[in-house]
Amino acid sequence: MHRYVIKILVLVILFTAAMSNHSLLAQVVIKGTVYNITKTHPLEAVSVMSTSGRGTLTDSNGNYSIVVSERDSISFSYLGRPTTKFAVNSILSYPSFDVALHVDPINLKPILVAPRSYHLDSLQNRKDYAKVFDYQKPKFKITDGSEGLGAGFDLDAIISMFQFKKNRRMLAFQKRLILEEQDKFVDHRFTPYLVKKITHMSSPDLDSFMVKFRPSYNFTRTSSDYDFETYIKLAAKDYESRRRIAPPVELKKENSLIPDQK
Repeated sequence: MHRYVIKILVLVILFTAAMSNHSLLAQVVIKGTVYNITKTHPLEAVSVMSTSGRGTLTDSNGNYSIVVSERDSISFSYLGRPTTKFAVNSILSYPSFDVALHVDPINLKPILVAPRSYHLDSLQNRKDYAKVFDYQKPKFKITDGSEGLGAGFDLDAIISMFQFKKNRRMLAFQKRLILEEQDKFVDHRFTPYLVKKITHMSSPDLDSFMVKFRPSYNFTRTSSDYDFETYIKLAAKDYESRRRIAPPVELKKENSLIPDQK
């Protein structure tokens, strides 16, 4: 029995290594522009996702670039409206795969002028990248035979465990999305409007202060409104005392007044 299990593991490792090498050789870069349905306006912040878990967003000109395997499919999502999946091997031109989404250009103006909601954006981001946020590193599993196949090893789980490059890529992408989400939360609460209202600063001092005394995510998330505003007041006094001694030479983040969040 032990020899049989060892043989299976060896075959799985060899098969996975062969598939990883093939996948590495078969990777392609797909580029293009995403427009509205009439192709008169490029769309910014459109989510571009592959079935293997890679993703990106279109820039202000609607352009995107994503590295995928030839066996992947890609899809686009904008304002909660996902498209069908496009098989990579069916795309005729990788450098210019343009897409027109069913978005009425008349409806774009309210989107551009309406104030952004952090909570709605965060929920949408979690929805668009649900596969990445919910991803967990594969673990060794033993089936209990509940599906009528008898007790034994879960071969799918074993194969997933040895897909090292894919697992590292997914975990790195997940970490980057979480850090971006945390940065956006700090931006949502630590705003120039609030700082100016409390300190009466104006540019360029306001700009310098926003960078030097940007609070950490943990402090921003856990502090009350009173504690948060108190921190801004104390930081402003510290900034003013340092400015009297010497003008700021470069923008450098300082969080000495923030409680240790270890």
